[in-house]
Amino acid sequence: MRHRVAGRRLSRTKGHRLAMRRNLVASLIQHETISTTMEKAKEVKPFAEKLITLAKKGTLAARRRAIALLGNRDIIDYEDEGTVRKGTVIGKLFSELGPRYLDRPGGYTRIIRLSLRRLGDNGQLVLLQLVGADESSESQAKTTAKKRSRKKTKEAEEVGEIAEEQETAETDNSLAAEHATEAQEAAESKSRKDQASQKR
Repeated sequence: MRHRVAGRRLSRTKGHRLAMRRNLVASLIQHETISTTMEKAKEVKPFAEKLITLAKKGTLAARRRAIALLGNRDIIDYEDEGTVRKGTVIGKLFSELGPRYLDRPGGYTRIIRLSLRRLGDNGQLVLLQLVGADESSESQAKTTAKKRSRKKTKEAEEVGEIAEEQETAETDNSLAAEHATEAQEAAESKSRKDQASQKR
């Protein structure tokens, strides 16, 4: 019988279960919101909160303990140029999340049930997210919007400069064409006068 045996097996071996827990918590720290099943979220939530408590201490021993428990995965962002390394999970945990929750005595994560269920086994899907992730995502959205607006203004200025250059080039070309036609007309009139004088 299974009396007084804590934790969920989740139909996995011990190594697979620990690796899945580390991966889910690393994704939660990186993205601050993940979608998973209810059982996995309940299993991962205490582990994530213990790591954030370590990050609040901010000591070297706490950082080493967090690396031993979680590992130190790189945060990679995919852009047009390719992949860009934006830091590590432990770096974000200790530099952003630890200071964010200094005044909060626990309860750093929350589980929100989704109305959708997973196709195949009809499993209950939930959102596991960090408390205050909405505010940080809004601030990130504002900063990205500012960057985009700056980029658009720069592009508009560049387009305006190119249009001005094209207009000046067109005016120069039209002036040159007018001068050429005037010179041609003058040459034709001169040749006519010469022919008339020769006839006389």
